[in-house]
Amino acid sequence: MKKLMILILFVSSVTAFGQSAQFGLKGGLNFGSTGDITTLDNQSFDGDNRVGFHAGLYSKFKFLGIFVQPELVYTRLNTEYSQDGVATDYNFSKLDIPLLVGLDIVGPLNIKAGPAFQLTLNNELDLNGFEANDPENSFTVGYQIGAGLQLGRLGIDLRYESAFSENDTSVTSDLTDIASTQFTIDSRPSQWILSLSYQLKGNGDKK
Repeated sequence: MKKLMILILFVSSVTAFGQSAQFGLKGGLNFGSTGDITTLDNQSFDGDNRVGFHAGLYSKFKFLGIFVQPELVYTRLNTEYSQDGVATDYNFSKLDIPLLVGLDIVGPLNIKAGPAFQLTLNNELDLNGFEANDPENSFTVGYQIGAGLQLGRLGIDLRYESAFSENDTSVTSDLTDIASTQFTIDSRPSQWILSLSYQLKGNGDKK
């Protein structure tokens, strides 16, 4: 049901301004991490920023001097946590739907910002005997803000993404007779996103 809601949101955004729509492909690298690990005795520690990747589609609609840019993007990221000499990787993948409003500033330069809807697809902890459960909320809302350059059909974009609130994932252990929660991970990431995009022929383009 939640996946269907996301698709409806994206399709509605596309059709709302269909007569002036531009469409394209995008992909690139993201650098950041998910949130803190919190232990049962309320101690917490950060993860190390790592490089991930993303790929997806975008559309763009210009009107009244501004543009609206909804996107559908698959994102994969990895965070390394270390404590007391033990290191582990937390692998996380999600489906992002940013809905950004932007403004062309000078020449090819633009700025943009807006909410970023996130659907968790998969999360795994690379630590023997421990398992990451599903996040508390599989669907969350954060935000993105950034700037870009549009050079013909080629676009270059740099954004920062963060969360409005935490989204805890409990980690259980099967090393004892009874599986129990050992600690939690805030699965909502904070990251820098560097993208390259290519605009396909839009409705307003010349043939």
